[in-house]
Amino acid sequence: MNLRSVLVACGVLCLLTSCNQPAEKKSENAAVGFDYGADVEAMIAGMSIEEKVGQMTQINIDVISTGEIYNLVEPHTLDSVKLDSAVNHYFVGSILNVGGHTYTRDHWKEIITAIQTKATQEGNTIPILYGIDAIHGVNYTVGATLFPQQIGQAATWNPDLVGEGASITAYECRASGIPWNFSPVLDIGRQPLWSRFFETYGEDVYLAKCMTDAVITGYQGDDPSNPEKVAACMKHFLGYSTPLSGKDRTPAWIPKRQLHEYYLPTFEKAIERNALTVMINSGEVNGIPVHANHDILTTLLRDELGFKGLAVTDWEDIMKLYKDHRIAKDMREAVKMAIEAGIDMSMTPNDYSFNHALIDLVKSGEVAESRLDLSCRRILWVKKQLGILESPMPNFGAYDKFASIEHRQAALATAEESITLLKNTENLLPLDKSANILVCGPAAHSLNIQNGAWTHTWQGVDTAYNTAGVKTIYESLEKYSEGHVDYVLGSSLFEQIDIPKAVQAARNADVIVVCLGEIPSTEKPGDIDDLNLPPAQGKLVKELSKLGKPVVFALVFNRPLIIREIEPLANAILQCYLPGDYGGEALARILYGEVNPSGKLPFTYPRYTGTFVPYDHKYTETLDKTFGRNAFNPQWEFGFGLSYSRFEYNNLKLDSDAYAKDGQIQVSFTVTNSSDRPGKEVVQVYITDMVASITPSVKRLRAFEKIAIGAQDSVEVNMRIPISELSFVGKDNLWVIQEGEFVLNVADNSVTFEVK
Repeated sequence: MNLRSVLVACGVLCLLTSCNQPAEKKSENAAVGFDYGADVEAMIAGMSIEEKVGQMTQINIDVISTGEIYNLVEPHTLDSVKLDSAVNHYFVGSILNVGGHTYTRDHWKEIITAIQTKATQEGNTIPILYGIDAIHGVNYTVGATLFPQQIGQAATWNPDLVGEGASITAYECRASGIPWNFSPVLDIGRQPLWSRFFETYGEDVYLAKCMTDAVITGYQGDDPSNPEKVAACMKHFLGYSTPLSGKDRTPAWIPKRQLHEYYLPTFEKAIERNALTVMINSGEVNGIPVHANHDILTTLLRDELGFKGLAVTDWEDIMKLYKDHRIAKDMREAVKMAIEAGIDMSMTPNDYSFNHALIDLVKSGEVAESRLDLSCRRILWVKKQLGILESPMPNFGAYDKFASIEHRQAALATAEESITLLKNTENLLPLDKSANILVCGPAAHSLNIQNGAWTHTWQGVDTAYNTAGVKTIYESLEKYSEGHVDYVLGSSLFEQIDIPKAVQAARNADVIVVCLGEIPSTEKPGDIDDLNLPPAQGKLVKELSKLGKPVVFALVFNRPLIIREIEPLANAILQCYLPGDYGGEALARILYGEVNPSGKLPFTYPRYTGTFVPYDHKYTETLDKTFGRNAFNPQWEFGFGLSYSRFEYNNLKLDSDAYAKDGQIQVSFTVTNSSDRPGKEVVQVYITDMVASITPSVKRLRAFEKIAIGAQDSVEVNMRIPISELSFVGKDNLWVIQEGEFVLNVADNSVTFEVK
């Protein structure tokens, strides 16, 4: 039965049953607690085993393209014979990716139109769900608006900006004909060695939850079928971001209590916001690969959290159950494990081995056909939520705001609010525009380093696809300067640092801006052995400092690299994270004082390579070797960030000194900008549980707000904090609020209260 026939039949069925599902399906749907709809049930009823398995299959675009996988013919074209096989023989439900690099919108139109025309007119006539990694903007579409990477977005401490960026990304993704975005990363960034640290919202649960709320709303809105919205994909469920070794896709060991308290809340928030899809952790947690973990994928995700959308694997991860994890003897056994654990869709993605194995498992009776029905319900329901069952062909002409000035301004504003001023000795910054500047270092003239991985190509190192017309840090300084801006080291990403040339050029400069950077990388190619700054960059700084000129560092890193030895040589330091296409301009505007910096660190910046202690550490982690309380000594603390303005806090008050467990704290205080420059300040409220049955953290972030304050002006801030925010996961692995004394801190002010 084709889709058109199904929809006609469904219309009749709705009249007869008031759109209730067929009686024979009720019991199974009741087991998962959700009615996916009579239209979905009617489609499933008309599908063969092969078609159901096809819906559960996601292939790489290389499989249907001209050429060999990872070695496609250029310019890219679809192979009609391969596409015919995918649609008419394998009935694939989803396709992802690009053939190695970014495409124009015209080419996306050609690809998506050809795929959906074939899929809706042949095979089972069910539209294909296309997915892409639009990580910091639609990074695989030429000319799309590229924002700072997630870690930089978190540094804005401005969920409204992050939500706006997600909405723009959704718009430009749909403008490319793609309704499914493999974003956001909701893993907590508590292991800075990890190659995907920059893809997280940082180390704190509360900050990351707030950003999660904003980004899911931005991507999906109230109605994901809106042609300007996309399906969000929560990544990577669960516990992916804290490998013990620091290497990607290596084992994590996370006790259940900590897994629930630190790593689960962002996913819970996304599910509350009706996130439609989830991608699974490629690694293992506590000795069990997550792709084969029924407790995580079914008991937790489905039964406890109530997630009703589709769960997709990551790249080849079912294969890895036998190739790498060694818990299955072959593909057939691996597929059975993954399906029984709770996987709905396999990103196989370069062949049809998943299809062959699962079809055989069902026909031999080892996997029930009803299990396929369950996954197909979820997949078809997601397609229905996106509106592609009724309208599979995008209206490519409807997106006149693609890469608009409005969108670019939003990306610039996000970069400006993310950049974090960490040091400003004797108010060196802002610089006089007439000053002569030398700009040097590997990040000075490289859009690739400025953007990081997931930019035009997977690793982001190919200079051929950089966005036309946007400016590097060097070019941006030239744009805004009224003096002379010199540059050395060339524009090649991999060029060796010419230190003598830089020192010679610096003799004529009033100020030296050194742009320290890290070659873009992510996933396994991004594995590193330590956080040390590359020696050549340290040597560059040391030689330049001998000239006695003011030195400014711009840090453009994938993660916090150690700068302990060279930090004293800098008069000013700005953490730029990976600020995107408009990060160079944002930095220039901050350096010259057109923008007042307002970013705050979303992670604890370590001082040593072997000391990764987050801000919400335990009291024992403050004990030094003489039993003092000085062991916690990072380069900069979580939440730190300077401004060109001066902010003072006073009049901290609570509405009570005691609260019931179901109550809420009302806290108020005054923030005064005592400078002559307007600025934005992130007010941060921390609470300490003085005594608890599980060793308490020294403090936890419980509320924040970014506020604008005029020069010589004051703002009264009022915040409400539910007492439920003070809960933690106790000895029985259940959330608990315990009575006792607490201390609330805002800047240098504190007040004590009780929970009774």
